[in-house]
Amino acid sequence: MKKEYYINKNQQANGDYEVHESLCQFLPLLENRIYLGSFYSCQEAVNEAKRLYPQQGIHINGCYYCSNACHTS
Repeated sequence: MKKEYYINKNQQANGDYEVHESLCQFLPLLENRIYLGSFYSCQEAVNEAKRLYPQQGIHINGCYYCSNACHTS
């Protein structure tokens, strides 16, 4: 089943931009997130974020809580 994913517009303390599922307890406020789309996995969502924002590419990763399989730092 597909899930809706968003990327946080704001960098975390470590410099990362986190990708979140729509039901994540740490989903950023509406004004602080960008809709990425509907995907089967967090990896697809992270790949889309990296495609859309190549300048931040190495600093995009999954949320520890909702997209742990894609959390790298």
